[in-house]
Amino acid sequence: MKRTAVFCTVFTLTAMGVMLYFAANKIIVVADVAQDEVIRNEQEKPEMTEDNTILFDRSSAESEYFYIPLPETVKPEEVTVENHYMDQELWVSAPTQDAAETKLFYEEHPVAGNAAQVLEGHYEVDKGILNLRFRLTGVYEYRSVFQDNRLCVEFLKPKDVYDKVIVVDAAYGGEDYGIRDGNFFAKDVTLDVARHLKDRMDTSDIKVYYTRMDDSNPTNRRRIQLADMAEADMLIRIEVSEAEDASVFGTETVCNSRYFIPDFGSVDLADVLERKVVESISGKAVGLVEAGQEDTVVLEATVPAAAVRVGYMTNEKEGYLLRREDYLDKIAEGIYQAVQTAYEQMNKE
Repeated sequence: MKRTAVFCTVFTLTAMGVMLYFAANKIIVVADVAQDEVIRNEQEKPEMTEDNTILFDRSSAESEYFYIPLPETVKPEEVTVENHYMDQELWVSAPTQDAAETKLFYEEHPVAGNAAQVLEGHYEVDKGILNLRFRLTGVYEYRSVFQDNRLCVEFLKPKDVYDKVIVVDAAYGGEDYGIRDGNFFAKDVTLDVARHLKDRMDTSDIKVYYTRMDDSNPTNRRRIQLADMAEADMLIRIEVSEAEDASVFGTETVCNSRYFIPDFGSVDLADVLERKVVESISGKAVGLVEAGQEDTVVLEATVPAAAVRVGYMTNEKEGYLLRREDYLDKIAEGIYQAVQTAYEQMNKE
């Protein structure tokens, strides 16, 4: 009992000390918003022009943090930080009163500190909101605190923060419908599966980067680049199949057997995806398929990569199932179990 009481007292005093330190130094941790929770159209991006360029003071480049000054009227709880990793951009937003005053403020208050990961910055004022947009050299995670009306950002590589990192690529998007059956599109199927998968992944210890969580259509180069820059352990692409013969159905998985990765590679990933998805949906396994010229993402990825084709839209029964949320949820469960199994296999090596 005495030991417990002493522990509680020490813990309380320590906690109070930390709180007083932060209060005295006016340091407030700012909550980040991940890109996969932020849906914006291309038209909503702040326009990058020379008129709204943010100046850089690189004299303090040896600092640990990248310092972003904010007007004195901005309160810490009003600041939003967004990681737009697909665009390799950091966005910061906060309320502001006057566009002219904002322009004058950033003419007199350049960003400073360690800007090694920042290529350029621009600001925009729209409907009383100040939007700051910084173009980065790659994909980063970050820690940010608010101190003395500055947002202090520390850039970190994903692997410095997370032990397990994967990329999930919902195929198609935008004007690329994939396979189309009237008003039913393959691009919607792949996105819905990714969203169901996200619900599970959010409760795991695995960091997932998604190439899209809306109706955008990143280029194949950008999809591959995300996996490379995040140093992902694997890339899982979600696709839908079609065939001239409407009787064909089942799940197949695309791999690149020509790109050899010791211990756990593309074929291993494709095999576990095929097995787990088929088990989850109680479906038919078509088997593993060698990537062709059209399978750019799987062919050119430099991490273990595979594309799971979750069903044939050209088959009447399977096309009907692909319209059902409970069926798509089962597919997502299969992919989730495949990821868990893949990590188990990697850890055995």
